Amino acid sequence: MDCQTRETDLPSTCLPATTSPPAIEAVDFSAKPPPGVIRRFAGWISWGISGTFAILSMIVCLAFVAAIPIVQLITFGYLLEVAGGLARGNKLRDSLPHLEAFRKIGLIVGAVVIGAIPVQVLVHLESVAALIDPGSNQAGRMRVFAFIAAGLAMFYLLWALARGGRLIDFVWPQPLGMLRRAWRPSTYSKLPDRLWSFTRSLQLPKYFYLGLRGAIGTLLWLIPAMIIIAANRNGKTGLAGLVGFVAAFALGVVLMYLPMLQAHFASENRIRALFQVKRIRRLFCYAPWAWFGAMVLSLVLFPIPLYLLKIEALPREVAWLPTLVFVAFILPARLSAGLALRRAKRIAGQYDDGAIKPDTWTNFLSRWLVRLMMPLVVGIYLAFVTLSQYTSWDGLQTWVQQHAILVPIPFINGV
Repeated sequence: MDCQTRETDLPSTCLPATTSPPAIEAVDFSAKPPPGVIRRFAGWISWGISGTFAILSMIVCLAFVAAIPIVQLITFGYLLEVAGGLARGNKLRDSLPHLEAFRKIGLIVGAVVIGAIPVQVLVHLESVAALIDPGSNQAGRMRVFAFIAAGLAMFYLLWALARGGRLIDFVWPQPLGMLRRAWRPSTYSKLPDRLWSFTRSLQLPKYFYLGLRGAIGTLLWLIPAMIIIAANRNGKTGLAGLVGFVAAFALGVVLMYLPMLQAHFASENRIRALFQVKRIRRLFCYAPWAWFGAMVLSLVLFPIPLYLLKIEALPREVAWLPTLVFVAFILPARLSAGLALRRAKRIAGQYDDGAIKPDTWTNFLSRWLVRLMMPLVVGIYLAFVTLSQYTSWDGLQTWVQQHAILVPIPFINGV
């Protein structure tokens, strides 16, 4: 320690030679404090409402598409992709493609419906006025008001879409921006390009092609069902009954693997994967109870109640309404198949990707318990399919038009 003595009247002072002032830590005053409990809770509620609305919009869109012949393969391909995405190892939120796009479609459709309400009311008042006093000026004024309301609703919708089509854009018209930009044609010049880009982002050809290949492969597996139709078309004889029984037994064996084969096909995106029964049988060994739960959901709990909606055909104008219920029920069934296959693949990865079969006694017991119960699950499903040929509007065609494994529609003809 060096000491310095000053020639003053003050006492000598002794300080360390290397002393420096203590460092002051920099404080970032721009950092935002973490959100509070109320703010986080409000965020969770907002996220839940937005997600629920997106899923509901998705179901409505898929149901509308499924009710259109041929185009309905897009819905089938989308449902296959849902199961395939989970089977590839994706998270649940990533296995529902284009949720944000479906949310926007739902917002636009909702805005159109709300904007059409005043127009419908004015049109109704016009018809009432014309009925009470034909040729009166009141009916003419209501007609003019209806045209004005329709024009204002269209203008408001286009203005909201030009600003992005978000919920806030539909709720708040931004009056100052409307006065500055709403009257300019350049404000709406990019809408056609944005609409085209949005349509391309939905990847409709991809899902159509996936659904087409999945439907062709599934129909090849349903050859026993076609034999049942041929055997029973002209009335049941002794030989036809025997042939039908053998075909029904073969169909039962097919159904033990078909839902998982479809998920495996969608995950691999190869038509050959739809016939890799050996691979599916091996994957079953790694998650037998998840497999069993998925089969119960895919063949019993969700598809069977839908046969009540196939008894009587509805008018073409409302034929898509039961399809809405079909899509809402089959979607979780596809999710369960994808989750079961994902779990099986994850566990198989611990056994050299399925090269080694688990040798624990618990796994052995689980496998054989599920194998003994699986015929019961398939038998319950086939019993309802057999009954539906007498109650369904499509009759014998119900053997091929099975919504559990094909397009989720109540009737073949669609709309």
